Amino acid sequence: PYSLFLGGDNPMQAEECSHAGLNCNFFCRTCHVGGTKAEKQSLTGFTKIFEPGELRTPEATLEEIKKQAAGVFSTGDKLKEGVSKTGVRDTTTTAILQCVVELGKKLRKRTTGEAAHLPEDEVRKQLETELDQLLRGKGIEEYINPLLGMPGLNVHLDTPTEVLHTVLLGVVKYYWSQTVLVLEKAKAMQTFQTRLQSLNTDGLDVPALNAEYMCHYKGGLIGKHFKSIAQVMPFVVYDLVPTTLLDAWHVLGKLVVLLWHTTIQDTKEYIVRVAFGVSTLTLIPSTPG
Repeated sequence: PYSLFLGGDNPMQAEECSHAGLNCNFFCRTCHVGGTKAEKQSLTGFTKIFEPGELRTPEATLEEIKKQAAGVFSTGDKLKEGVSKTGVRDTTTTAILQCVVELGKKLRKRTTGEAAHLPEDEVRKQLETELDQLLRGKGIEEYINPLLGMPGLNVHLDTPTEVLHTVLLGVVKYYWSQTVLVLEKAKAMQTFQTRLQSLNTDGLDVPALNAEYMCHYKGGLIGKHFKSIAQVMPFVVYDLVPTTLLDAWHVLGKLVVLLWHTTIQDTKEYIVRVAFGVSTLTLIPSTPG
């Protein structure tokens, strides 16, 4: 038998891929999209963020981890440099190798009145001994993420995007905040609440929208609230918000329905529809309110 896919939220799936997560320069665990802060802020770099990069492979990730491990004996923080340049960080080996890096800093540190550092050959010897003790005589390969070599599994591709935090608690929550800001500024929150409460919920698979709760605790809603909100907002705010914000809710409503499909009849058509929805959403101004 082979593993079909690995579940988890975004941080957990990044760890499963030996990836540093969304806050690093190359923030995608599936491909190499990204760059330095300066590159991403440039016109060319910003445009490339919305294009798929070269796909990551378990083999390349494994080689990068070994490269980082081999570099801990030299000056500088090769682990930090490796994460910055590639986005690769293996949780288990990093914890071990970081101890060696910190020891290297201490051994090379020049104290007041000291004429020279400890000879580099001696530093390397001590670091190699320290690593051997930490590894308990085993090779570094024994501690590297085993998922990278699992037969039949490409850990970079077989960790499906976690839609709760990425979509509902990400994009949808952001547009909800924008909408609330616009409604409060226009003193239209009560109108919004009345319309939301009066909606027919047939087909939403929820007992009730509970508009009073959503409007009162508008800053503390959870996934199930945003899943319902995304599907009904165009019918509630059609004349209460700017056109760009209404357009965003139209696109989000369609996307949410697509992403929560339990049965996909035509995979190719489905992918095209999802890709079209995502690309359309990226063209809408991010601050429509």
